[in-house]
Amino acid sequence: MKIEITPDFAPSKIVCVGRNYADHAAELGNEVPKEPLLFLKAPSSLIFNGDDIVLPPPSDQVEHEGELAIVIEKKCKNLSDSDDVMPYIRGFTCLNDVTARDLQKKDGQFTRAKSFDTFCPMGPHIETDLDWRDIHVVCRVNGEIKQSGKTGQMVFPADYLVRYISKMMTLHPGDVIATGTPSGVSKLSAGDVCEVEIEGIGILKNGVVSNAS
Repeated sequence: MKIEITPDFAPSKIVCVGRNYADHAAELGNEVPKEPLLFLKAPSSLIFNGDDIVLPPPSDQVEHEGELAIVIEKKCKNLSDSDDVMPYIRGFTCLNDVTARDLQKKDGQFTRAKSFDTFCPMGPHIETDLDWRDIHVVCRVNGEIKQSGKTGQMVFPADYLVRYISKMMTLHPGDVIATGTPSGVSKLSAGDVCEVEIEGIGILKNGVVSNAS
């Protein structure tokens, strides 16, 4: 079943998982982490299908990262390794973890690079009936495939991530977990159209514009 994402959708937090595909870690010159590498995107970075990604003046290297995202259904805290995570999941959607790569490298941490306004496109809807374990994740720029992977390549699968994150922070209804991106990230430029397509969900499509200020 498809659940519409309305403009008042407002997660208390967007939890992201870095380097969760070995090929993406390698393309950035990083090792695969032994535990999930977590960071947060500001909820104010959230936009939806059809909205524009705005390139901020401080960055010359804004990149796309197509990802499968989990949307939480109910309060989730301290799950055990044997707990079934599905009752805690509302569904799944497409997410673009837009990143100012030059600022990420400059800062040595992720907050600024990941949290500019418009840096978290999500949609086009939430899919409640999805076998997430080995589905295609594709990102295209102007119709050209840049990223292509399968969720079965994740270092830490989606159910593990929900349990792991619940042990350190309470997940509330509407919270989002971005599960990581395959290799192939590349620069976005004004005038581009970026699409994240996930098998069984659909296509998240966003234009790219420069900041006029």
